[in-house]
This record gives sequence, C-alpha cells and structure tokens, in this order.
Amino acid sequence: MWELAGRADISIAFPPFSKVAVAFVSMLFNGEFTAAYADSLPPLLIGLCITIIGGVIIGVSIGLVRSTEWFIMPLLIIFQTAPVSALIPMLTYIYGISDTAKVVAIVILGMPLVALNSYKGIQATSPSLLEMAKSFRASWFDTILFVILPSAQKMIFAGLRLGVSGAFIGIVLAELLITPTGIGDLITYNRFVAHYDKMFATIVSILAVAGLTLGGMSKLEDLLFPSEKNE
Repeated sequence: MWELAGRADISIAFPPFSKVAVAFVSMLFNGEFTAAYADSLPPLLIGLCITIIGGVIIGVSIGLVRSTEWFIMPLLIIFQTAPVSALIPMLTYIYGISDTAKVVAIVILGMPLVALNSYKGIQATSPSLLEMAKSFRASWFDTILFVILPSAQKMIFAGLRLGVSGAFIGIVLAELLITPTGIGDLITYNRFVAHYDKMFATIVSILAVAGLTLGGMSKLEDLLFPSEKNE
C-alpha cells in the first residue's frame, strides 16, 4: 500500500513531457515568462556587469601586484567555497527583501570565479615572453598591455563563462530564498499550488536561457580565439 502511494506521488510530482511542453508554450504566449523575466533580468544584468568588470580587475591586479595576493586570495577562495544559502539570512538582514540583495548574491557566486581565472591567466604568462619584452626594453605598461593580457585572455574569457554560470545560479537562489519575485517566485508558486507542469516548464526555461547564453559565449570564444581552439 505504501509503495503504491509513493508511486502515485511520483506520478504527480513528475508530469509527462507532453504536459510540460504544453505548459511551456502556454506560459510563453500568455505573458507569465515575460513578467517573470522582467523582474529577474535587471538584477541579473547589473550583477553580471559588476561580476565581470570587478572580477577581471581584481584578478589582474592580484596577478600583477603579488603583495596583495596574501590578503585577497583567501577571501576569494572563502567566497567561492562558502555555501551561499548560509549567507542568505545575512544578506536579507543587511539589504532586506530587495533587488540589491539579489545583486549581491550574484556577485558573491560569480565574481570569485572570474577573479581566480583572471589571476591564473596572468600567472601563466610564459617567462620567455616576459624576458623578450625586457630585452626589448618594453615599459611596464607596454608589457602588461601587449604581452601579459594577450597571453591571459583565454583564461580570462573562460572565467567570464564560469562567472555567467554562477550568476544564473545566484539569481535563482536569491529569488527562491530572499525575495519571492521573478523566476524564483514562478517556481515556488507553481510548486505550492501543485501545478508541477508549470513548475518544470519554468525550470526548463531558465536552463534554456542559461544554456543559450553560455552557448553564445562559446561561439564568441571560437571567433575571438580561433588559433587556440584549433590547437
């Protein structure tokens, strides 16, 4: 009897693909996705801008100025490994239920990935290239601009892709745990009212948006670094 009840619950919780597909198309055309993404995209884009710009600047700075490494690197590693869900109550206490809390959650998840990859790219610069620049008496600025940054650009771009992935995770977590708006609210509400087809359709939508974004970045990487890809 218990086994049958468990199977019944599973059949309710996991609707067939056809129902999810119908729900997806319905939500796409009736404006539910439009309204949800209108709430989710602004903090996501703001958080992404801060993550990308701040992460690259921090990572490159640490790689160039080794004296800052001992202080900043432990903080980046802590934020990268810390469970973000444990920090949510602190973010809610400081920023309240607001878009600012969403942006901070996105930055906490994404920026360490961008910064660490940028740092590794700077550190991976070939010593022979640095010696060559020195032998040609290149200035410190020219060495950074024409030797170090071009050498590190592939790693920096890989960090950007990781940062974008972390940003999508951050916005969903923030809307599920901080403020009931946007995509997170759509998932929570449909789960609460047992509209599981709509719940899974919403999850599929955010996976599709994230996948298309990362796929687009991968194509851009192919265009920017064709020689590295073909090696």
